[in-house]
Amino acid sequence: MRVPKRLLLATAVLALALRRQATPAYDLAEKSVLITGGSRGLGLALAAEFLARGARVTLMARTAADLDWAAARLAAGDRVQTVTGDVTREADLHRAVAEAVRSHGRLDVLVNNAGLIQTGPLANITEADFRDIMEVNAFAPLRLTRAALPELRRRRGRVLMVSSVGGKVAVPHLASYSFSKFALTGLGQAFRAELAREGVTVTTVCPTVVRTGSPRQAQVKGQHRREYALFATVDNLPFLSLDAEVAARRMVDAVVRGDAEAMIGGPAWLLKHAQALAPQLTADVLALGNRLLPAATPGDRAVPGRAAEGLLTRSNPIKREAEREFNELGLPATPPAQDGKDPSKS
Repeated sequence: MRVPKRLLLATAVLALALRRQATPAYDLAEKSVLITGGSRGLGLALAAEFLARGARVTLMARTAADLDWAAARLAAGDRVQTVTGDVTREADLHRAVAEAVRSHGRLDVLVNNAGLIQTGPLANITEADFRDIMEVNAFAPLRLTRAALPELRRRRGRVLMVSSVGGKVAVPHLASYSFSKFALTGLGQAFRAELAREGVTVTTVCPTVVRTGSPRQAQVKGQHRREYALFATVDNLPFLSLDAEVAARRMVDAVVRGDAEAMIGGPAWLLKHAQALAPQLTADVLALGNRLLPAATPGDRAVPGRAAEGLLTRSNPIKREAEREFNELGLPATPPAQDGKDPSKS
């Protein structure tokens, strides 16, 4: 008797779903985790979450002083190691993998978190900007994942790609950022499908804006003060943005479950499904919203967000607290301990 193709397909899908439900959660205890962009912002929050679940972490960032501050802030002794390097330099990526293995004897989880943010009208964003952001946000995760694959295969490890809701729906004045994050989301999907047979599980997360104080590090173009005021305010709106610790916990949960993809935060989930269900309406709404954003200016000069601060952004208490908590303001004399006490006074 011939079995209908639809029944075979439905049976296969059901079998995969049941297999996934029966798969035990990934135990992070004593696992070795390498995190890029680990000295501040979301990378620092992710490091704290992995440590809370019993893992050991290696933080990679460009500045040794920031890494030292982060390690002291995490206060986890030899469970935290650091490596200074630039994710756009392939030799540094290989050195980071080697350091994680040397420090902790293994590498189980790779977190591609380091990222560059550019904001401004499309007319002010150059082709060079597009190339620069692709190097950090897309090519660096590609190269680092490939460099780590021998270790990840050996450990049947996991990879976390930190993309963005901007990697699912392109947002006005974040054209180059969305361009790079779309590439990263696609890379995560491709790696997920091809590396599964080798025992490596790849999870891509697409968070809404997260309150980490990171707008200070963004490259701002166009009407600098107005662009930054809008970007930094939206990044810290309580009902639109997500608390960094909550975002980190949900991302690590996705790794533990072995999710293929996870939208982090209600706004990200809603925007993704709006795009899927009503792409024309979503495009029209975004185009209308773009009319309300600051217009382009002559030239293409970029300034860091911290150089475009104004009264509105300086006085935002939510923003300032996130900047202090996640090492975005520059290094204080002594990093605060995790319990909130000043170690210099203990």
